Amino acid sequence: MEKGFSILLAIVVSLPLVSAAQPRAAAADARIEIAKRFPGSRPEDFRASPLPGIFEYANGADILYVSADGKFAIAGDLFDVASEDNLSEKRRRELRLALVKKVPENQMVIFGPRNARHTVTVFTDIDCGYCRKLHSEMTRYNQLGIRVRYLFYPREGPDSDSWAKAVAVWCSPNRNDAMTRAKKGENIGSPKCVSNPVAKDYELGRDVGLRGTPAIVTADGDLLPGYVPPDMLLKRLDTKS
Repeated sequence: MEKGFSILLAIVVSLPLVSAAQPRAAAADARIEIAKRFPGSRPEDFRASPLPGIFEYANGADILYVSADGKFAIAGDLFDVASEDNLSEKRRRELRLALVKKVPENQMVIFGPRNARHTVTVFTDIDCGYCRKLHSEMTRYNQLGIRVRYLFYPREGPDSDSWAKAVAVWCSPNRNDAMTRAKKGENIGSPKCVSNPVAKDYELGRDVGLRGTPAIVTADGDLLPGYVPPDMLLKRLDTKS
């Protein structure tokens, strides 16, 4: 952490700073100018960071720190020296949660009652070994009061077998049963429907910052990569609640 701080401070010292007391109009103008240097971005994508004169740019749940003139960018986590809190990760949690909350539950495959003690959102790949292991223990997760909301993330992307299986699950008359059968390796056929959320889920997973599956997003925005056993997950969730 000390080495990371030294690098960050060295870069920050070299940046031209803008007074923290700058008028709102000046800050708005700065965001407009910065956005011009980042194709596809909007002025509202930038906001003041805890560092004076430095703006935060959020692309999905990825964060970049940018100088007020848009000439310099800092890739890395920002820490509060006194508390040692990772301010970047705190912000990523907020961003992840906001992204996941945009998905209505009728666009998910859900296992467990609405009044469960905890609810987690799991990005899953039908053919992923550890995704299948997680699903094989669904009864235990539910018994412990953990409600699982599935979103699709076929790791091999569009036109893959896993993608086709995800679509088939969604288009099945009974999605929960189809999910269970597919994760057991059973052939559930190739049912078709007018629309499915697989492409949107896949893009959301990329925005959230997935590196693999399963990936668990908790109710407070934490991202837990990989399979987490039921009892261990409950302990983690209880500690956070």
